[in-house]
Amino acid sequence: MTPDPYQVFDRKQTADLLPFKPLVEALRQAVADYTAGRILSPERMVVPLNNKGVMLSMPAVAPDLAIHKLVNVVPDNRQLGLPTLHGQVAVFDAQNGVPLFVLDGPEVTGRRTAAVSMLGIIALLPEPPREILLIGSGTQSRYHLLAIAALYPACRVWVRGTSAARAQAFCDELRPLHGDLHPCVSDAIPDNVSVVITLTTSQRPVYNAAARAGLLIIGVGAFKPEMAEIGAVTLSGSDIYLDDPDGARHEAGDLIQANIDWRATFSLAQGLTAPPESTRPIVFKTVGTAAWDLAAGRVAKQRLGK
Repeated sequence: MTPDPYQVFDRKQTADLLPFKPLVEALRQAVADYTAGRILSPERMVVPLNNKGVMLSMPAVAPDLAIHKLVNVVPDNRQLGLPTLHGQVAVFDAQNGVPLFVLDGPEVTGRRTAAVSMLGIIALLPEPPREILLIGSGTQSRYHLLAIAALYPACRVWVRGTSAARAQAFCDELRPLHGDLHPCVSDAIPDNVSVVITLTTSQRPVYNAAARAGLLIIGVGAFKPEMAEIGAVTLSGSDIYLDDPDGARHEAGDLIQANIDWRATFSLAQGLTAPPESTRPIVFKTVGTAAWDLAAGRVAKQRLGK
């Protein structure tokens, strides 16, 4: 029997298939599956493109589903008024290899990355946050705002950009998505903030305060060895949790540059099964893995009734 032609979903359709609450729960299951070896997700292949770009190939396979994420990242596209990220996530039946559907790659990446941060908050913070500070005013900050609005609608969100004007513009544009949104014009952390999320591609730390208990620092933006958002002062005084311990050794520039002791780090899976002591300062560093894209594929498959 010839399989039916599979569906290709654009960015908006992909967003509709991946609401944050079920995505976070699917990621919780994917973390357990990945840790137990029920999801296979080899190290991603990186192939150079023109204009300092790269093509990234990331497969993942589980007993129920297989995915292949293929995305191109071209930083110089900003100068052309084009998105820096293009690509797709192809989803397959793991039993027979039949293609099922294709999701928009940038939308999957944005949503599952923000959802991993939310899962980290659930696992590593003793109570729901009342206020969160986002450092960065780009695409990933937008996705994190959407995730916060879905999971913590009563939470106040502060935004610190590369300038006060950029932070203000971000808030003015996105306040309809989450009303309690404010620019943070001071270098100080607002008093009631319990989560700081760094969302930049900086090559030098944008956060390097002394570690303190009760303040969870989540590092998202630095995904190459030469990048570093969180400094050694913060890292040296914190317990460090990783979404993908193997990938972090190659990609978490913050931790690589700070020369942390990898043997002393913890996995997100450990945080979910044994919550950390509330007296310990914590940094949660995420680098991503195709296993998290597979979790998104599971959510979309369920919502499509396939």
